[in-house]
Amino acid sequence: MAAVAPPGPFRPGFWRSPIRGAWLTAVLGLILLFGITILFVTGLLSYAAYNPNLGVLNDKTPDKGLLGFYLFTWPTHPYWLYRLTQGVHVTLGIVLIPVLLAKLWSVVPKLFEWPPARSPAHALERLSLILLVGGVLFEFATGVLNIQLDYIFPGSFYTLHFYGAWVFIAAFAAHVALRLGRMWRAVRSRSLRSVLATDTAHTEPEPRDPYGLVAAAPARATVSRRGALGLVGAGSLALLVVTAGQSIGGSLRRTALLAPHNRNPGSGPNGFQINKSATAVGITATDIGPDWRLELRGARKLSFTRDQLLAMAQHTAELPIACVEGWSTDDQGWSGLRLSDLAALAGVPRAAGVLVESVQRQGSFRQVLLAGNQIRNPLSLLALHVNGAPLSVDHGYPARVIVPANPGVNNTKWVRRLTFRT
Repeated sequence: MAAVAPPGPFRPGFWRSPIRGAWLTAVLGLILLFGITILFVTGLLSYAAYNPNLGVLNDKTPDKGLLGFYLFTWPTHPYWLYRLTQGVHVTLGIVLIPVLLAKLWSVVPKLFEWPPARSPAHALERLSLILLVGGVLFEFATGVLNIQLDYIFPGSFYTLHFYGAWVFIAAFAAHVALRLGRMWRAVRSRSLRSVLATDTAHTEPEPRDPYGLVAAAPARATVSRRGALGLVGAGSLALLVVTAGQSIGGSLRRTALLAPHNRNPGSGPNGFQINKSATAVGITATDIGPDWRLELRGARKLSFTRDQLLAMAQHTAELPIACVEGWSTDDQGWSGLRLSDLAALAGVPRAAGVLVESVQRQGSFRQVLLAGNQIRNPLSLLALHVNGAPLSVDHGYPARVIVPANPGVNNTKWVRRLTFRT
């Protein structure tokens, strides 16, 4: 006896939109194919920037494992590199949300097939869909929450998002391999020009297909395929307008309504975005008061007051701060001591790395390991001033690291010790 489908969305006649079909699904899938590929690559680049092949201190993949096979020393040229790659990653992820939702809408009847598993092969296919749909929703949801600095999920965003991306991309790659030929045939089944020329009154369902995307009993069209694509495109364009300015900067920064709020401490030389304030990470007046000293470690052990550091030769660099959340500052004028000069003072002129330690006691990234190429870049500074004024407490007073193309969180604030290594 044939299984009786329960009422509701499992009924074949429940889904009645006449624009659902292989063509619309394939067009949306083609956009996501390119978009998600770029997202994955820029996400891997972000991981490399945070973990530049320097061992377990910065590398969250245990012993790098299989997933750390590609890690490389992140370059310092051009100085805006991380601002570009992470800006693309975050902005594109936001812009693709309407496309993703439309794609899920176009295939939602497939998620309610009955019976849920007709054979072992069908059961495996359904399981892959769970990993695919669940994975993409998890990645986009955690990404959006991270952009807004809203860490409601358990554990580290960084770890969850990274491993979640590998689970999702495995399901995504398998799905593409199985569906690519079908998708390409569906895209070519009708011309985009004819779709854009067809209004709602003349919109007809696609011919019945073997994939179950076309409604069994389609209703009258209330929107054309042209209108559906236009709505998705308008949504993506609107999100681009209210997101991209946080990475591009300049006058467009005012349009970045989706950028994290309360990041700007005010006007003046130190009036540019911060990620975490001194209060938020437990910095006290004692930590950065008159007794503060910068310790240098290497072949020699040295200690300097801030006044002694200011008496040394000062150098300048025009650099932005770019954060994993996608926002970045405009270029700021930093001044201080070159890391290469400090390495020489410590007796390690050819340092292969430097362990930067902060007085910060709460949160992560209290210790960051920078690579040799980052030390040697003449724009890499232990900054004491910004835009002609002493650093504010929230920007890392008495001293902070600033390195070109370095993720913002690795530009350690409230530095207390630099240990140079050979």
